[in-house]
Amino acid sequence: MSSDPHHRLGLDPAEAEALGAGDAARVRLFRLLVVFGQELRTRMDQELRPTGMTTQQAALTGVVDAMGRPSLSQAAAALGTTHQNAKALAVALERKGHLEIEPDSDDARVRRLTTTASSREFWRARGRADQERVVEWFAGLSDAEAQTLLELLVRLWDGARKG
Repeated sequence: MSSDPHHRLGLDPAEAEALGAGDAARVRLFRLLVVFGQELRTRMDQELRPTGMTTQQAALTGVVDAMGRPSLSQAAAALGTTHQNAKALAVALERKGHLEIEPDSDDARVRRLTTTASSREFWRARGRADQERVVEWFAGLSDAEAQTLLELLVRLWDGARKG
């Protein structure tokens, strides 16, 4: 690993040595993923800013579309966030006309989420441009590298969710 402090990701050489090469790499990977995730979220927030949407709101609409008519708790779990945060996102999206929040027909305490037709049209109209922007951000990877990284990150994500 480079001696550049940026590449050490907050681990000084003594810490890295105490951890061992493999575990030091795992700690650095965690730190890099956190920072890189925030960087990507900030970039997408900037892309979405003119529309009044945020990356988290976009993620929630995507989760709701993918799951059909999830409960608020199911959507929160799928996003890896709290019920309270998902509710705040859902309320903002309802106000913007992107989601409907309705009581479950079997249990009035449960709230079900559905995307609106206008939301689906909004994302359909944006989809290609947003995808092209993401492709630009990852253009430094070959097709094979992108596929390998995706497979590794999915495996890492699956393992982290188990433990």
